[in-house]
Amino acid sequence: MRPSLQVMAVVALISMSFAPVLQDAAAQTHPGAVIVPKSSIQRAADAGMRAHTNIEIVVPPRGVFPGVRPPNTPGGFFETPASIACVYKLTKFVTGCNPTTLTAIPTGGFGAIAVVDAYDDPNATSDLSTFDSEFGIARANFSVVYENGVQPPQDPTGGWESEESIDIEMAHAMAPRAKLYLVEAQSSSFTDLFTALQQATSLVATAGGGSVSMSWGSGEFDGENGYDGYFNGANVIYLAAVGDSAGVSYPASSPYVVGVGGTTVSRNATSGNFELESAWYSTGGGPSAYESIPSYQSSISGIVGSQRGTPDVAAVADGRTPVWFYDSFPINGTYGTWWLGSGTSVATPLWAGILNLAGTKNASSSAELTEMYSHLGNRADFNDLTQGTCGDYAGFLTVKGWDFCTGIGSDVGKIGK
Repeated sequence: MRPSLQVMAVVALISMSFAPVLQDAAAQTHPGAVIVPKSSIQRAADAGMRAHTNIEIVVPPRGVFPGVRPPNTPGGFFETPASIACVYKLTKFVTGCNPTTLTAIPTGGFGAIAVVDAYDDPNATSDLSTFDSEFGIARANFSVVYENGVQPPQDPTGGWESEESIDIEMAHAMAPRAKLYLVEAQSSSFTDLFTALQQATSLVATAGGGSVSMSWGSGEFDGENGYDGYFNGANVIYLAAVGDSAGVSYPASSPYVVGVGGTTVSRNATSGNFELESAWYSTGGGPSAYESIPSYQSSISGIVGSQRGTPDVAAVADGRTPVWFYDSFPINGTYGTWWLGSGTSVATPLWAGILNLAGTKNASSSAELTEMYSHLGNRADFNDLTQGTCGDYAGFLTVKGWDFCTGIGSDVGKIGK
């Protein structure tokens, strides 16, 4: 029996809704369109000079997906803090981990989480408060800190502001009891971002330890290991996004940083129930061209050879399975409130919160990574993803154990981190 024209139209709209579109300001902004901020466009000339974000944003659709209500409010089968926590077993596991019914969120955390980003988001505090209120998350102990005490300019495209919103909201949702800092650099230059990173390190160390989240990066470059000394704060764990396209990104490739890749969380289109997690086809990853294999990766030397391999871990990042976040700053000229975000800019702050929630309090990123790799293959602690491909020509395959798409795998609970 042939489907009706109405059904065919809905299917077509769903397909178009998640086709990435590079947009200039004032371009396509209808509900369901995907906005790739200019801040997320990777340019070869920027490697080692300035960073790009790793976020894509879906204008929330209305009237197409079950449960999505006008105006822009969370709904449908898209990820929420409760559904993410359920999938990763940070709260009591409920079959299906359905975002339309779940409300339980993590309640722990210690010390501090510092998010390092570029430019100023003037609405960060109020947006985080709205996000917390919507999902029943405890009010954040939150501070915005400027690089060298000077308020940065705003990114006129709104790309870095949306990055800041999703970073602080995802990190806080996973570890709401941790002190939360947003450290804003004056620009996206490596010089400014690493100055802000030093401030973030000091803040987290002073708070008793915790994690630093960097959802940005650039392509690898000769001399990148000269920056590795920035990731040496006592009791501070550093995390960075591996990127949203094939290839290796710095600082995720540093052996002193937890590199975070992306996954796809599949849900039943009728019920919204969780079905499967697999590799995200667009995640970054691969062997570093400049960083040598660290000791904690000795068990996978048969895969990575003599080079540092990325990613170490992974989490939801696919634009077809995005997460709700709140951002009232206009993005590419489009005003909104509730958006759907994707990319390794989602996965990275999630993992920063997960490691903080685990509360192991390792003395360094190397110690943290050593612990995680010692649990490689332990399905009680990590979901070893074995479906999907990534990389150029889809050349990297997910396999049992470690791979270049998902690393050790995605999270299962608080042990082994």
